[in-house]
Amino acid sequence: MNIELQVVPDCPNQTAAVHLLRQALDDVGLATTQFSTVMVTSPEQAEELAFTGSPTIRIDGIDPFTDLAAPPALACRIYHTATGPSGTPELPHLHQALKRAIDRGADPATAGSGPMDADAPLRGDQT
Repeated sequence: MNIELQVVPDCPNQTAAVHLLRQALDDVGLATTQFSTVMVTSPEQAEELAFTGSPTIRIDGIDPFTDLAAPPALACRIYHTATGPSGTPELPHLHQALKRAIDRGADPATAGSGPMDADAPLRGDQT
C-alpha cells in the first residue's frame, strides 16, 4: 500500500494530518505501514498531481476525499465534517478509506498494489 500526505509549505494542518493518518493506520491494523510526505511547491506540480489543497491524503494514488469540481491549486483544503469545516478529514472516514484499500486486496507491505474507488462520504474543497 502506497500512502502519501501531500502538503504545501507551511501548511497549518500538516501536523494534525500526520497525527490523524498515523492514528488511522494504527487503528485499522496497519501500525507498521509507513507513509511519505510530498511537498507541493508549484502550480505545475499541483496540476500534475491533481492536488486540490493541503493536506491531501492519497492511498495507492487515489484521493478518497476528492471533489471532482475542485481545480488543482496551491491552497488550504477544507473538509466538510459533521461538526463543520475542518482542515483534516474525520478519523472514521479515514478508517473507511483505509479499510476499502485493504478489502480491495492492497498488501500493506507492497507499494501501489491496486487502486481504490474515490467514492467517499466526505469531500474536500480548497480555499
